[in-house]
This record gives sequence, structure tokens and C-alpha cells, in this order.
Amino acid sequence: MIVCPARLDPVFSPRPWGSRSLAPLFPEKINLMEPIGEAWMTGQDSRFAGGPFAGKTLGEAWSEMPSEWTGTRFDRPGSEFPAGNFPLLVKFIFAEEKLSVQVHPDDEFASQHEKAAGGRGKTEMWYSLHARPDAEVLVGMKPDVTLEKFQQALAEGNAEDCLQRVCLAAGDAIFVPAGTAHTIGGGNTFCEIQQHSDLTYRVYDYNRRDAQGRARELHTEKALQVIRFGEKHGGKLEPARVAHKTHHESHLVACRYFAVEKWEFRNPLPAASSRDHFDLLIFFEGSGAIKWGSESVPYSPAHVWLIPAALGDYELVPQSPTSLLRTFVPGELSDHAAHLEKRGVQKDAAARLLRW
Repeated sequence: MIVCPARLDPVFSPRPWGSRSLAPLFPEKINLMEPIGEAWMTGQDSRFAGGPFAGKTLGEAWSEMPSEWTGTRFDRPGSEFPAGNFPLLVKFIFAEEKLSVQVHPDDEFASQHEKAAGGRGKTEMWYSLHARPDAEVLVGMKPDVTLEKFQQALAEGNAEDCLQRVCLAAGDAIFVPAGTAHTIGGGNTFCEIQQHSDLTYRVYDYNRRDAQGRARELHTEKALQVIRFGEKHGGKLEPARVAHKTHHESHLVACRYFAVEKWEFRNPLPAASSRDHFDLLIFFEGSGAIKWGSESVPYSPAHVWLIPAALGDYELVPQSPTSLLRTFVPGELSDHAAHLEKRGVQKDAAARLLRW
């Protein structure tokens, strides 16, 4: 089978809190008839724009992909991802208004109570692409909030007061492990990287109603079972930054589900795939070309490219200064710690990044 970088087309999802303009990421998406909240870049229904899987959805192609594409990690006996959904869900989030107060279950709870929905929990991270001056998110309960206090706040319509506020600027990153109550405030545009799951338990939605006057469903009973009170596990990340000769690299976070790095470069950047896993390159600034062998494909903002595990050496050749996020499914904790050391990350900085 041909091995080459493959781009995925987005699937746009309307949301009541979304935006009617998705520029500059999607400059053609302006003056929309309804607000769009999410662009699913690696959803099951996202289609390949080229390569051997052109025209197929990611859900269709993933079940057919050989290890040259997926990586040997996904072939091993006992692998966490032997079949089913593609393991990483990448989205762009366009929050014109604030989202509901919500929480996602972990794998254990999802496997017991959400088998029909895939049985997989949802840990996620956000990278801020744009933030209004007053932009914020709420992530995790305040230290003194108990289950009983939160139930009272829900009854009184004061759920937000129980969560910790985090002011944001473009370039900030937030980690939201399963079980962390949270909401995204208005005026935020994010790239979200997460487990491939759409399990969300809403506990408060500001009494919003749809066009038919119906309130959105709440899932309070399940939410209260999975919310973590007490010790905080999520929040704003402190990246580990490394300056290389060819580029600047910021390591944002690594957990058992995903690792995320930011690359910034102005000159050609040599890179290489790993036989162990595929990579996703998420471009949000700049344009240029991905070159391998005698072939090349152009990249632009809002492109998400799947780099097959067996691609080998390739090069990113920018026409303008470029920024991207690279994400992949890491292996064992010790393996990723060794990867960070090889990339020049100091041990104390690496310890902040690892969230196994």
C-alpha cells in the first residue's frame, strides 16, 4: 500500500453557543445561517481528501489500515486500541458564548455505564488559538467545594461559583482530565485534542432553549457520580520549551491517551515518523509544503494531516512562518520520558508534563 501524508476534511457541528464566523481558520465560513460550535477534524465521519483512502471516512479507513499506517503499537496483543474508533479526536472549538457546566466520565465509569456509546471515557486538552481580552475557562472545583455544596449551588443556579476561574490568552493550554467539572467561556477559539469519545454530562446550561423552546438535556445524576471533588488534577499547563537550530518546540502535556507538542519554524524543518505510532500534524499558522522523497503536498491553516508510521524521513518547507501542534498516542511512561529527554527537555520540566 502507498504510504503518504493524508489530509482529513472537517465535519462542522452546529451548537447554540457557537459562532457565525469561523474566520480566519475557515475564511469561507462567514455570515453563517446558524452558529457553528465545532469542526471535527478526525471524527469517524471525517473524509480523507487524498491518498489511498481518498473519499473514505476515517471510521471506514481505520479498520483497514495496516501497521505501516497505524504503527506497530496498535497491532500488539492486548493493545488498548485493537479495533473500533480512531484513538484521537481533534476538534476546533468556536465558543461565542459560554458552554454548559459539564464533566466527562473516565474509562472505568464509561465501560460500566456507557457501553452503547463506545464505553470510552474522555480526557482532553485545549490549546487557545484566539481569546478575547475577557476570555476565561472554569476548570475544576474550588478546594472547599463538597458534593453537598455543589448540589446546593445547582439548585440555586450558582454552579459557576463552585469552579476555579482561569484567565486565558492565545497560546495558553489547559488540561482537563476525566472527572473534572468545567466550562468554556465566550470569546474563545480552541484546538481540542481528546480521547475519541463524545460522552458529556451537562449539569447546568443557563436555562438555554433551542429553536423549539426545549431545554437541553441535563445529566445531573451521572455527573455527580463522576465529578472529582478535592484535589485538583487539571488546569493551565506550563509548557517545557526547547530551542533547536531549526525550530522552537513546546511540549504541552503527555498522558496515556495523547502527547501534544507545538512546533514553530521559519526555515525547512527535517522530521521523521515513528514506526511505533502515527502522528497528527495540526496546522494553525503559515503555509508551505510537506515533502517526502520526490513528492510533496501543500499545507495551510486548519489542515490536519495524518503522518503514517512508516513514512520515514520527511521535511516541512514553509512559505511563511508556521506553527502547528503535533499529537500522537504515547507508549509507556518510561518510553515517553526517554522521548522528552532526547528532545532536550530537562527532567524537572518533564515531570510537570507527564500526567499518567
